[in-house]
Amino acid sequence: MTDKTPNWQRWLLLGVAALGVLITFSLGLWQMGRAAEKTALQNAKQQQSDQVVLDGRSLGTGEEEASQRQGLIHRRMALKGHWLPEHTVFLDNRQMNAKPGFFALTPLKLDGSGAVVLVQRGWAQRSFNDRAALPVLQTPGGLVEVQGHLAPWPSRLYDFGAIETGPIRQNLDLTAYRQATGLPVLEVTLLQSGPASEGLLREWPVVASGVEKHHGYAFQWFGLSGLIALLYVWFQIVQPRRQKRPV
Repeated sequence: MTDKTPNWQRWLLLGVAALGVLITFSLGLWQMGRAAEKTALQNAKQQQSDQVVLDGRSLGTGEEEASQRQGLIHRRMALKGHWLPEHTVFLDNRQMNAKPGFFALTPLKLDGSGAVVLVQRGWAQRSFNDRAALPVLQTPGGLVEVQGHLAPWPSRLYDFGAIETGPIRQNLDLTAYRQATGLPVLEVTLLQSGPASEGLLREWPVVASGVEKHHGYAFQWFGLSGLIALLYVWFQIVQPRRQKRPV
């Protein structure tokens, strides 16, 4: 029995060490793959942003152009139209420069086509004394030109699934917003650019690709994989051989 036990232990330790090396090395490769994906995505965004500025005619008006509009995400746009301030919505719990407040969203009826694009106009700080108070915005009348980048529909924050109404909301559902306003709102938005104006800040955060984070995680996993292999070799091969050497 005593002769078999060490062999069983050695094989068990070898299997555990090999499994640990395999898992940690695979996780390192996965992190490197994620970094490559995000690098490619960031490059694609930059290429889109570097192209010529488009106007509202490039967006189309119907659902049949939806795939075309998705292909224009992150493109610079200069849209001419008329504000529809009565349908302005304030998304709550949004931050800019680490301060909580609202994102102000106002639909813009495009000149010529009649399509409606929801514009993420900027950020306003909320009142801490009256949480139901709305920020004071200056919305120009008549024909205006709004510049920015085409963006997806605003992302959702966590909610409890309740149907929201009123100007202050946690999230904005596209279908519900279309039904409530009766407007042919497109499924994309415009992230308005430019200096602070009309009571709003537009210091939109630059979304980091996170490549450095993935590289750091990959380095940790590869390091752990190498450490497991090194410890196995040291304690299971080097040390026993040193102990067998004659003094």
